Amino acid sequence: MKIKFWGASGEVTGSNYFLEDQGTKVLIDCGMFQGNDESMEKNLSDFNYNPNEIEALLVTHAHVDHIGRIPKLIHDGFKGPIFSTAPTKDLAYEILLDSYEIMVKKMVGNDLLPYDTNDINQAMSQWSTVSYHQKFSIKNFAIEYCDAGHILGSGSIKITSGSQTIIFSGDIGNVPSPIVKDPESFSKTDWALIESTYGARIHENVRNRKNLLKDIIVDTVNRKGVLLIPAFAMERTQELLYELNELVNQGQLPTVPIFVDSALGVRLTSIYNKYSQDPAFFDTEAIKLEKSGDDIFDFPGLKYAISVDDSKKINDAPAPKVIIASSGMGEGGRIIHHEVRYLPDPNNTVLFVGFQAVGTRGRQILEGAPKINVLDQDIEVKAQIKSIGGYSAHADQLQLIAWAKKIDKNQLKNIFIVHGDHDQAEVLAKLLQNELGFKTIMPVYGQTIDLE
Repeated sequence: MKIKFWGASGEVTGSNYFLEDQGTKVLIDCGMFQGNDESMEKNLSDFNYNPNEIEALLVTHAHVDHIGRIPKLIHDGFKGPIFSTAPTKDLAYEILLDSYEIMVKKMVGNDLLPYDTNDINQAMSQWSTVSYHQKFSIKNFAIEYCDAGHILGSGSIKITSGSQTIIFSGDIGNVPSPIVKDPESFSKTDWALIESTYGARIHENVRNRKNLLKDIIVDTVNRKGVLLIPAFAMERTQELLYELNELVNQGQLPTVPIFVDSALGVRLTSIYNKYSQDPAFFDTEAIKLEKSGDDIFDFPGLKYAISVDDSKKINDAPAPKVIIASSGMGEGGRIIHHEVRYLPDPNNTVLFVGFQAVGTRGRQILEGAPKINVLDQDIEVKAQIKSIGGYSAHADQLQLIAWAKKIDKNQLKNIFIVHGDHDQAEVLAKLLQNELGFKTIMPVYGQTIDLE
């Protein structure tokens, strides 16, 4: 058995792992690269393998850095089955359509688009769903998913061939999450890949994040400002709504309009509602609230901006107000128009609640850039800049170590540190060596490793 690393190796995005044994070839994730000048080139370039030779694609979850190149894979000849949980398939369809629309806008006048909506629809026709702990096979590979606790439907994957077993962590969730269940892990394996997005960081107390959110809202309202929250349309938006629902219902917030300015966010929230009473995917407490009649994604003062006209009307609403808009890294979508409008005012606040990849506009703002370029304009950044790490959907250093501790080190031969910038991966690798006695490898893009 051998593994080739064609993404999320020495970086966070572009997850794409090629696993081969006895002639059977499968992929784990086929994600989009994001955040630097080389990303578009990588996304448009040919795959480093023949898509027509791939037996199957296993998807861990529906974030674009894990699924974004699936339509291109189809376009380039992949005809095999795609597997994931049911929520992942539902979410992926919306994410891929949205990603295509963004790509078309960025590549106006370019006739060399790498795929079209027909390829997205074809991907859905090849896509099968499995349940957590449902065992299935692809030739000599025996496969099982468990709950990664990252977003709705996310999974870690165990693959066994003969006497060899390898685990792909996918993205491991931040504990506790108010919506999805806590991460599971597999204990018996010869090899493992572990994500390291926050391998050198410890989040603020997750249980305190709601209070931090409340304080930031109250402070911004007192300044009669606008609170702008760049939020990923999936999971982050739903978690914010869940906790805002609690704060509003408990009377802990001043009366203030709260806008969700994301058509994609609205569509994804409807998918969350679809699974909101399914104990396979939703946390027990969230299910109780739903069954009690409390719509966890709706509350007084909340307004969804679905159309472009709805979005424009937000500008007419006087401050104070709260705007939750995508994209979460400030790179595209409706957030960019709000950046132009609200960043120059010191009475306003920008609150980051998710990972900001190197090279993104969100990362520039978070690191204190005095000016940023938006829509070909140099915009001064005078708004207050805040972040709450507890809203990250990724496990922090302590939680990553806790996940790894469940692996039987007497059987484990090596653990690969992936899906993290070098500084994060390096710290986690050293901790796993020193604290757990694991052998670690930090693979680089294009590396092939024989699993012997």
